[in-house]
Amino acid sequence: MYLLDELLYFPPVNQADPHGLLAIGGDLNAKRLLLAYKSGIFPWFEADQPILWYSPNPRMILAFQNLKVSKSMRQLLKKNPFTITINQCFEDVITRCAQQKRKNQTGTWITQHMIDAYTKLHELGIALSVEVWQDNTLVGGLYGVNLKEEKVFCGESMFTEVSNASKVAFIYMSRYFEKKGYKFIDCQMHTEHLERLGAIEISRTDFINALQMH
Repeated sequence: MYLLDELLYFPPVNQADPHGLLAIGGDLNAKRLLLAYKSGIFPWFEADQPILWYSPNPRMILAFQNLKVSKSMRQLLKKNPFTITINQCFEDVITRCAQQKRKNQTGTWITQHMIDAYTKLHELGIALSVEVWQDNTLVGGLYGVNLKEEKVFCGESMFTEVSNASKVAFIYMSRYFEKKGYKFIDCQMHTEHLERLGAIEISRTDFINALQMH
């Protein structure tokens, strides 16, 4: 286990433990966060823990051709019940993601420390949000880190306050980045929800190779 200090450095990802935990400590300044994502690493920790940095194996991604849109979702999208925007209220989106009640979770890993750090990334043009509106009310959305040079979007979290709003955000985001010629969406860790949307697991080696291929 590598203990980070003020030096801007991460160890090779193959040094991560079986759970993907690679390093502890450091800070969440913009340069370190950007280096982490470009290296296939992300922070994931709870309020009472030090900063923990992960690079899991396997890694979950969505290749755009694998996006699954169910028949009922296609019918919903045809009705066009939502308005979708990008980067209109990033801080609201990440705060709602932190407040979202999730199955088998008692708290949130999106601490105020994380909100402040990613809001700074957003101000620098690196973090991005997708917002879903219904009758001018924010009802769903997601945020993540946009690696423009690598052409990979690293999804962080979603929230929904009405049925299917987060799915609509995910589908819109996937199509948005596909049109921009991106390689894939980094979904980080396996969830059944992401699997139903078409995400698959690949080896960490394949993920890093694809991430860093220009």
